[in-house]
Amino acid sequence: MHAPPASTTRLPIGSDADLAWVRQQVRKTATGLGFGLIQQTKLVTATSELARNTLVHGGGGHVEVTPLQAGHRCGLRLSFVDSGPGIRDLGLAMTDGYTSGGGLGLGLSGAKRLVQELIIDSRPGRGTTVTITDWAAGLPAPRTGVR
Repeated sequence: MHAPPASTTRLPIGSDADLAWVRQQVRKTATGLGFGLIQQTKLVTATSELARNTLVHGGGGHVEVTPLQAGHRCGLRLSFVDSGPGIRDLGLAMTDGYTSGGGLGLGLSGAKRLVQELIIDSRPGRGTTVTITDWAAGLPAPRTGVR
């Protein structure tokens, strides 16, 4: 049996050391919820990309880690929050290969492909919140687009 859902945990993202800690905590939580190794790896990879974006492009912030339960299904919601400059053109930012820095331009679009849901709330000058949700295996939930 998997651990019952707990309340939301807030983890700071302010340094490279925080990035490693966030990845470890997400893997630990996903394991406890019954995510398989492949799903854990995808979730931790998405976490790594989004946490780095929070640090590099948003100037730091935090992630809210929320275990979910719907009937017998367990899931995980992660909200990466910063108060940085925001994303001017969300459509462009979601395009493979687009980068506002020196990366490969696969952060947001890559993260979207790794999880079942990705939602971005961003306003120029007011920061960004990127929320991803994934459910432990069974039949995969249909993927949803950016809202």
